[in-house]
Amino acid sequence: MEVIKAKDLVKTYSDNGIDVHAVQHIDLSINEGEFTAIVGPSGCGKTTLLNILGGIDEPSSGSVVIGGTEITELKDNELIDFRLNNIGYVFQAYNLIPVLTAFENTEFIMLMQKWPKEKREKRANELLEKVGLSDKVHKRPGKLSGGQQQRVAVARALASKPKFVLADEPTANLDSSATKQLLDIMYQLNQEEKITFVFATHDQRVMDRAKRIIKLDDGKIIEDIKVD
Repeated sequence: MEVIKAKDLVKTYSDNGIDVHAVQHIDLSINEGEFTAIVGPSGCGKTTLLNILGGIDEPSSGSVVIGGTEITELKDNELIDFRLNNIGYVFQAYNLIPVLTAFENTEFIMLMQKWPKEKREKRANELLEKVGLSDKVHKRPGKLSGGQQQRVAVARALASKPKFVLADEPTANLDSSATKQLLDIMYQLNQEEKITFVFATHDQRVMDRAKRIIKLDDGKIIEDIKVD
């Protein structure tokens, strides 16, 4: 089943009066359960594309349809609600709330969605167990390693049961051991629970685990490979 369908996406912005063509006429479909890496050199447009697919950035033209909803047609407040309820995000910089514990960071989106307390607690504890942090639930980000913080970010991204998770360079700040642990967890979630992951990355370790690799250059898809 198709979870994302992008058609003729274009993103052009001005840099000191010079037009930069970050994304150029991209057509792309992502199916449920894919483990996909969008790759390419720095400046090729992969983060811009990921942000457009996730409704964080707006294309200059073209459309993005997620689960039957054309997000490029939504008003700002509608888009905020749609992102909250349908898309999980994992960023390079973790983006955890420093004053909240691992548990509180994980349940935060459910709190915004007004989940009942009992359901929030159950879901947060289950997710932290899945990412191997059941012994760190009361730790704040400052007391966690980078790899542990990123695992909390994964748990938070999954909390609202999104249609898919977008991960922008999630391993960039991690050492080899933490990267392996994180990718093992994400791959296991993909295989066992059919959670769809879409990465923007230049990390070979992520590419080695991906089942589909989409190569960008100068804002265009130059190769789209499915890996057995």
